[in-house]
Amino acid sequence: MRIAGVMGWPARQSLSPRLHGFWLREYAIDGAFVALPTRPEDFSTALRGLRLAGFRGVNVTVPHKEAAFALAGTLDPVATAAGAANLLVFGDDGRVQGFNTDAGGLAASVAQELGPDAVRGNAVVLLGAGGAARAAVLALDGLHAAEIRILNRDVARAGSLAAALAPRVKAKLSAMALAGWPEAAGDVALAVNATSAGMKGTPSLDLPLDVLPRDSAVCDIVYNPLETDLLRRARARGLRTIDGLGMLMHQAVPSFASFFGVTPKVTPGLRRELEKALADG
Repeated sequence: MRIAGVMGWPARQSLSPRLHGFWLREYAIDGAFVALPTRPEDFSTALRGLRLAGFRGVNVTVPHKEAAFALAGTLDPVATAAGAANLLVFGDDGRVQGFNTDAGGLAASVAQELGPDAVRGNAVVLLGAGGAARAAVLALDGLHAAEIRILNRDVARAGSLAAALAPRVKAKLSAMALAGWPEAAGDVALAVNATSAGMKGTPSLDLPLDVLPRDSAVCDIVYNPLETDLLRRARARGLRTIDGLGMLMHQAVPSFASFFGVTPKVTPGLRRELEKALADG
């Protein structure tokens, strides 16, 4: 049996066991994928124990992505650029390989919903300046956005992110305070929320959406609730919307392939399974 899991604190809210469990049944693989609640102070010890116990690897979620980055023996270019790893693969030689699949997951989700050229040559506005925003910059650059305007309450943090990633991307990066939303959003093809605002139990970003072009789209990486207040208001204005479930499903594809040796497909059946999980609480 091949065994993998997801490390987080807490971990009970993760949909990853349900997601990977669907694929394990779909491809008739003798394996298991389990939630691994891990306190931050125990992360390195737990990681070593899982490797010695025969796990193939782990996905890593909040708050461990930067610790996973620091502990990995080797890193893929996306993880290096993002400064965070959400996938650790345990090699037979004892080495731990770190990857970041969040950027690829977001890019695949946007391309699936809007088409591969939806942001090519266009400006995009990005809300947030944390780890998720870093991955989003790389995703949007991979989709050939011409300009990415990074908005954050702390404009200095947005500026630091832009300065750190500017040498690694082709898109023009600019940093603005959140108050600059009306000016930043007026001509964009896509607006992306890469903050936790709107997540279940947290307030949504109260931004006026009438400044967005009628043919633009809004993407929210939050998937619980599936329709955030931001997406609900965008849909009410007739804008195209992308929820966070697409990113979650697509980012899991390389993880499953690394753990279980099969590259799975993102299907409507998988989405229905995860929607049911969210509805069940």
